[in-house]
Amino acid sequence: MDFELDEGQRAVQQGVRHVARAFDLDYWREADARHRFPEEFWRALADGGWLGIVIPPEFGGSGLGTLELAIAIEEVAASGAGAAAGFLFILNSVFGAVTIVKHGSQEQKRRYLPGLADGTLEFCMALTEPDAGTNTPRITTTARRDGDGWLVNGQKVFISGVDRAGGMLLVARTAPPEGDGSRTRGLSLFLLDPRSPGIDIRPIEKLGIHMSSTSFIHFDQVRLPASALVGEEGRGWRMLLDTLNPERIATTATCVGTGDLVLRLAVDYARERKVFGAPIGTHQGLAFPLAQHKAQLELARLMNYRAAWAFDRGMPCGADTNMAKYVAAEAAFRAADQAMQVHGGYGYTTEYHVERYWRDLRLFRTAPVSQEMTLNYIAEHVLGLPKSYGG
Repeated sequence: MDFELDEGQRAVQQGVRHVARAFDLDYWREADARHRFPEEFWRALADGGWLGIVIPPEFGGSGLGTLELAIAIEEVAASGAGAAAGFLFILNSVFGAVTIVKHGSQEQKRRYLPGLADGTLEFCMALTEPDAGTNTPRITTTARRDGDGWLVNGQKVFISGVDRAGGMLLVARTAPPEGDGSRTRGLSLFLLDPRSPGIDIRPIEKLGIHMSSTSFIHFDQVRLPASALVGEEGRGWRMLLDTLNPERIATTATCVGTGDLVLRLAVDYARERKVFGAPIGTHQGLAFPLAQHKAQLELARLMNYRAAWAFDRGMPCGADTNMAKYVAAEAAFRAADQAMQVHGGYGYTTEYHVERYWRDLRLFRTAPVSQEMTLNYIAEHVLGLPKSYGG
């Protein structure tokens, strides 16, 4: 096994790092405070060609894999973007590019991929519903045939970035679950414009990640052409896994990069701040937790690279993506919480940045899949224990 990044991967790492260094912590604090999308940073990524990492060269991208995408996300997160890095890449590179590259028609690739690569098109995914969060087969949004097209009705919640998106990946039911117990049959994927008639978007106020909006969406007789369907009707579940696994890989990279960032802020402060005549970093009560979180983040990074390596080769990766996400989300949030503790009262102020990352990282213990559901997956699919929750 070779654990060294190859020349192309190092080029991604260094190139993204060069772009990100031009945007300091104050830039990201201002974007968060004003609930403002980081337009300047987005354009810098686009100009550098970093939005097309997973897009084939014939559509304007680099033709690389999710491993290179994870490396890029880590760098952006660690530079100061924190959790914002995940949202910048997940919405476009995963929900849009990965899905379309793997399962889109040639027409869909020509329509969407060039804009995703150059940053002129932003994307989102509509999956979660008010009564069907993690339990995707329970979704009730429907797409029924109407002439040579489809009519969509239903509602979605916690949809990120839809206010800016020019494209959407929609998960809907085109048939009820089969009587043989196959609950995932009858799910289909569609590509559409979120500004289509019949779509109502309402923003949701939230605790953090203010540079990206979160919304509730209602679909009322939304008409889609036949060409909006991705792949085969009713077979969307298997295709959706090729979106959800990279989403977990990108989430883990976000947590690892942001975890590295908050540890760096904590260590810098612990070296400078003196109490009782010595830097507070000399006290094991503060030093040991930081060291523990660093060890856990490195373990998550290695597992995530293995997951991305497997996904890029078409190999099973569900166990790896879930284990990596679980460890990374725990370690990163606890690192941020420890960074708050290291900063003492200053950690609770906006001047020292760590409170922002603490707020943002809390999300990943819930999304894109809760920690409890990742443990359910590991218990059932890795350890072979009986399923512990209902259908």
